[in-house]
Amino acid sequence: MIELPKLPFAEDALEPFISSETIQYHYHKHHAGYVNKLNELIKNTVYEKMSLSSIIRDSQGAVFNNAAQVFNHIFYWSSLSGKKSLPGKELLEKINNDFGSVEALKEEFIKAGAALFGSGWVWLVREPNGHLTVKTTQNADNPLKSHMIPLFVCDVWEHAYYIDYRNMRPKYLEEFWNYINWEHATKTFNKTDNNIFIAAEPCNDIHDPFCEVFDELQHQDRVTS
Repeated sequence: MIELPKLPFAEDALEPFISSETIQYHYHKHHAGYVNKLNELIKNTVYEKMSLSSIIRDSQGAVFNNAAQVFNHIFYWSSLSGKKSLPGKELLEKINNDFGSVEALKEEFIKAGAALFGSGWVWLVREPNGHLTVKTTQNADNPLKSHMIPLFVCDVWEHAYYIDYRNMRPKYLEEFWNYINWEHATKTFNKTDNNIFIAAEPCNDIHDPFCEVFDELQHQDRVTS
């Protein structure tokens, strides 16, 4: 059974960037809805005892869509913090090397998210060759299917921002940058700092360093949906 992890912050901790009203709908309705639907779909199937990352790797159709959305939302909440932070030394050096500067990364990230047609996600990821890049995915897709390691993500489905920003997605993306949880991004970067890394292995594989990061997210204090 897949459970709904507790939010890593108070429901009003991100105001005024994200209102508690948005959290009520986004976390308690949308995120919880994906968890409930996924458990309904995997009951009495081979997926029922799999880890979430294994389900994402091995499934398709409705099971994949709901499993991936559960993962994407867990990672989105973990990408946010009401506490100001900065990239760690090694991550900052990597950003400067691959993008030129944090400001250049920000500009590319916002441009990519604003240009994404329809619903989806915009990510900072580590590619299998170690290079950092901005990647957008549509609907429920995520980087795990492409053997990439996510460092942080912004949800650009309308339910993530419409109450607070209406149709002004670029403004929402701009504000997102003031609430990035760089401590989490740095921790993920440092724990998966390999020249070549395959992220799509199941998170019961002790040789997969991303599993330790993801397992910590999944095993925070839980709330039932």
